[in-house]
Amino acid sequence: MLKKLTNILLTFAMFIILNVANANEFPDKTITIVCNWSAGGGQDTVSRLIAKFASERAGVPVVVNNVTGAGGSAGVRFASEAKPDGYTIGIIGSSFVARNYSNPNATELDGIDPLAFFGPDPGALSVRSDTGISNLKEYFSKIKKDPGSLLNGNDPPGGSSAIVASLIESTYNVNMSQVPYKGYAATKAALLSGEVQSATLPVAQVSEEHKAGSIKIIGVTSTKRHFKAPDVPTFQEQGFNLVAGDWRALFLPKGVSYSRRLLLENLFVNTMRDPDFKKAAENAGYVVTPMDSVDTKIKIINHDADVYPILLKAGLVSQRKK
Repeated sequence: MLKKLTNILLTFAMFIILNVANANEFPDKTITIVCNWSAGGGQDTVSRLIAKFASERAGVPVVVNNVTGAGGSAGVRFASEAKPDGYTIGIIGSSFVARNYSNPNATELDGIDPLAFFGPDPGALSVRSDTGISNLKEYFSKIKKDPGSLLNGNDPPGGSSAIVASLIESTYNVNMSQVPYKGYAATKAALLSGEVQSATLPVAQVSEEHKAGSIKIIGVTSTKRHFKAPDVPTFQEQGFNLVAGDWRALFLPKGVSYSRRLLLENLFVNTMRDPDFKKAAENAGYVVTPMDSVDTKIKIINHDADVYPILLKAGLVSQRKK
């Protein structure tokens, strides 16, 4: 019995020693963040901010690889199926949850290991200034009186900005004439060019154009005004009770060793807590509220519980029905 116990303790000690040794050797080459949306969009901007500041702490380069397609699902799957050695990190937004219920090939919620939470990205409704629309009441009046007169740019079905548009439609019984684009950058370009007249992009994507006067943000879908557009009232302030938007988090493929997961969690959480990083992110229009892997997993679980009934009501659940 004593011999057996001794063997168990020796095995456990060897396991700890090997993990510590591996941790000391890691990382010794480039770490890649797989961004599931195209360059220039919100996901890409956040990915590159994280990569820039994490590189200074990691001692090795941290780079971004954009793997796009399937409304963001292709990049998530690419990262989740990568070799679980800690050198590939994925980034997700709230659309990761929605895609689980609309795309049969999307990575399932339990198919990743949450690593660190970046922060929320409140949604908004914006219009071109030449529409003459200045608030939500005028917008709703216009699309009800003249359906199809205003086209709304947003993600493909299941993407965050598409969900915001669908929630507006189902909640207020209107048709926004949605036009899908591959990511925030493409949607913003369409709005600026006049291809569409409105868009449900997060505030950070259009705050500078709002200040310049080419675009007018007419409502923010959060509980409080956004620091980048403090003059814009929330939906709630205008009498429309809607709260929706995006968020972002990092994840690992399943199977990364505990020691490496812990090292990476500390690396990225501490990076996002750095005052210089927060300042850079806020200058770009983002709210930074870092959380560790446990709280990130809880965030995803709670978001799933909150958003599933809404997706179901909006007709956005075609797979994995509960």
